Amino acid sequence: MRKIRKGDDVIVLTGKDRKKRGTVLRVFSDDRLLVEGVNLAKKHVKPNFQRGISGAIVDKEMPIQISNVALYNPAIAKDDRVGFRFLEDGRKVRYFKSTGEVIDV
Repeated sequence: MRKIRKGDDVIVLTGKDRKKRGTVLRVFSDDRLLVEGVNLAKKHVKPNFQRGISGAIVDKEMPIQISNVALYNPAIAKDDRVGFRFLEDGRKVRYFKSTGEVIDV
């Protein structure tokens, strides 16, 4: 079970996009993830008239290391550490370390 999953709201801790907030779009197997609006790179796209694509330079999100982001805690409006805990019914859930609030319900 991973501490950060697809759809989570995260804050970037280091790099050129430090303190930016975004949603996780995809988690890769090599401990990298794609975050919406973070780590943008310019990509040159060739025109393809059969598909109706005109040539342009577009901004594309690139993967970022999972250790460079932290989960956003809306209760304290800051980033927070994540832990695991078992509920009474035996389910394993994630929770915020500072407030003890369960993330997965």
